[in-house]
Amino acid sequence: MARRSRLIAILSSTALAAVLAVGALTFAAGHSQAEALNKLVPAPSLDEKPGTAGSETLILAGGCFWGVQGVFQHVRGVTEAMAGYDGGSAANAQYELVSTSTTGHAESVRITYDPKVITYGKLLQVYFSVATDPTQVNQQYPDTGSQYRSEIFATTPEQAAIASAYVAQLDHSKVYSAPVATIVGKNSGFYPAEAYHQNYLTLHPDSEYIATFDMPKIGALQKLFPASFLTQPVLVQGVKGS
Repeated sequence: MARRSRLIAILSSTALAAVLAVGALTFAAGHSQAEALNKLVPAPSLDEKPGTAGSETLILAGGCFWGVQGVFQHVRGVTEAMAGYDGGSAANAQYELVSTSTTGHAESVRITYDPKVITYGKLLQVYFSVATDPTQVNQQYPDTGSQYRSEIFATTPEQAAIASAYVAQLDHSKVYSAPVATIVGKNSGFYPAEAYHQNYLTLHPDSEYIATFDMPKIGALQKLFPASFLTQPVLVQGVKGS
């Protein structure tokens, strides 16, 4: 199920319902993210100091970028969450090519945030608690392929150190029922996704894919991080619905 938008467009309603039902069963079958939706993972022991800069960025991959973007658009202190691609070159940073699992990219979200309001470590806590199942390898529920891997693309040595320490902390404490598979990599260039992918969760909350796999994450965010939850999402500007 690599090409979600095309798949949803061509499947009959009966076939789509069957595919989503299988995915929903997978979601509820005991994977760590299903558990984490009702369990706050520990905060990182190592975090950045409260910032004075106007803004900072981090780049996260954790499956379909629709849901990851949607989660962070509802986090207080985030000023933009842009869906895109990281891990490959600019020449083939296009959805149809990335969906072949041959370009090296991961569907990613570049998060711009105010470090005076929220820290890098807190954002990683949201990521591991709500946005992704970090134990799945090259997959997030019905979506399979290396473009759906769980990866933190560090933009600075400090980010890499904090993320690596956090992955080790979560593994050591056995928060999940399986080892953490999240990769701590290096940002090799972030390329924004096509306009029709931006703000997708907000524009299409009732689509079967979003309703099944992503809207529960928004509910979990509100439940687990009430002080950081924004009712009105911070949207990518200048993007029209599709």
